[in-house]
Amino acid sequence: MADQLELFYSPRTRATGVRVLLEELDAPYKLNVLNLKLGENRKPEFLAVNPSGKVPTLRHGNAVITEQVAIYIYLADLFPEKGLAPALDDPLRGPYLRWFVHMASCFEPALVDKAMQREEPPQSMSPYGSFDTVIENMRAQLAEGPYVLGEKMTAVDVLWSAGLRWGMLFGIVPDLEEFKDYIERNFDRPAAQKVMREDQQLAQEQDDAAERAGVV
Repeated sequence: MADQLELFYSPRTRATGVRVLLEELDAPYKLNVLNLKLGENRKPEFLAVNPSGKVPTLRHGNAVITEQVAIYIYLADLFPEKGLAPALDDPLRGPYLRWFVHMASCFEPALVDKAMQREEPPQSMSPYGSFDTVIENMRAQLAEGPYVLGEKMTAVDVLWSAGLRWGMLFGIVPDLEEFKDYIERNFDRPAAQKVMREDQQLAQEQDDAAERAGVV
C-alpha cells in the first residue's frame, strides 16, 4: 500500500472504534488528533478535508472517506489478508453489509430519539421501526453468537461492540447479558485495550488544554 492512511481523530468519539479496527488490521497509519472542545474540527484546515467537521475522517492518498460505516467497510476491504471482511462471493457478505447499514440507518437514529426523549415516529414513516425492535433484533442476532456473523469475528463486530458499549455507558441501551458478554469479548482484545489506554491519556490531555483555554 503506497499511500499512507491518515485518521482524523478525537478520543471518546466514534473515531475510537475506527482506530481499534486499524489496530486489528495491523495497518500503518498516521493519527491526526483534533480537540473538539477547542473547536479544532471547525478550523479551515480540517473543513477543507471534511466540510461537515466530523470525526472519524480517513484520508488515503487523494481519497477522503467520511461516515464511520463507510470507513469500516473501506478499511476491512483494503486488507483482505486479515480476514475481517467476507469476500464478495462469500455468502456472509450480504449479512455483513446488512449489519453495517443497520447501525447507521436504524440503531443510531433510534438511540438519538431515545436519548432526546422524542416520541417515536409512526412505524410507517420510521427508518427504524421502533427502539424496542432495533434492540431485540441485535439481541437475537448476538444470542446465536459469539459474533454478529456467528463464529468468526469481522470488522462489523468492532463497530457494534463500540456502539453498544457507548449506548450502555449512557444508560440508553438496556443492560442485557448478550450485550455485556459481547462487549467484554471484543474489548478484551489487545487492539481495543491498547486504544482505550491511549484514549484515556489523550482525553485527559485535551481536557487539560481546554481548561487552560478557559473552555468548559
